[in-house]
Amino acid sequence: MPIEPFLTLEGVRYRFPGDPADTVAGVDWSLPRGAIHCLLGRSGCGKTTLLKLAAGLLAPDDGAIRIDGVPLRGPSPRVGFVFQAPTLLDWLSALDNVLLPVSLKRRPKASDRDEASDLLAAMGLGALAGRRPAALSGGQRSRVAMARALIGRPDLLLLDEPFAALDALTREELQDDLLRLCASRGTAALFVTHDIAEAVYLGDRVGVMAAGRLVHEGAVPLPRPRPPGIRYEPAFGAACRALRAIMDEASDAPSPPIGRAA
Repeated sequence: MPIEPFLTLEGVRYRFPGDPADTVAGVDWSLPRGAIHCLLGRSGCGKTTLLKLAAGLLAPDDGAIRIDGVPLRGPSPRVGFVFQAPTLLDWLSALDNVLLPVSLKRRPKASDRDEASDLLAAMGLGALAGRRPAALSGGQRSRVAMARALIGRPDLLLLDEPFAALDALTREELQDDLLRLCASRGTAALFVTHDIAEAVYLGDRVGVMAAGRLVHEGAVPLPRPRPPGIRYEPAFGAACRALRAIMDEASDAPSPPIGRAA
């Protein structure tokens, strides 16, 4: 029995005003509930714009975006977003930064504060809940940003290269945190990255984007769960090489005229 998609993109197009070509040029993709999909691509390929369309932060010029079968008309409470930078408020504690999405709607309840505390504890920051961002490391700030995106228990988490500025070891730790939290909450995730190894480690499926088009989408041939040591196994390297070849081929190919399928 086929798994019903939770996020659906059909023929999605978007062009920034004044640009000569579409930034997102007719993308079809679907993401089942609880799955993690990664979107790979070089800088400027349109992957961040596609993520903002999926978040309802931009409206498509053409095509349809649906969340659980319902057309997306703007930001949805069922969707959490993690930006490239943590974007924490300097004057708030880590706990209050996590609670910010709740505070913008209403006064947080004791249950909200308990959930925020639990999220911070799950990320190893339970003892640092009272610290302000200036007293946190880069990895700790990223963990707070991820907890903030999860505070409303969203069904879908959208992440825009959130670990790109971190050192390799911290990045791997945060990847494991993300996998663990999504699995425990049944949260689906669409993760944008330019790091092939990151996409292979995180994703159930990986898409490759080039010149605004989705030029490849396929399953990652690795089992779940993925222990950290899998990064050094031959199957992991083979999956990375295959995606690199697809990206190189997409970069070498001439862009098709606007309006034609890739």
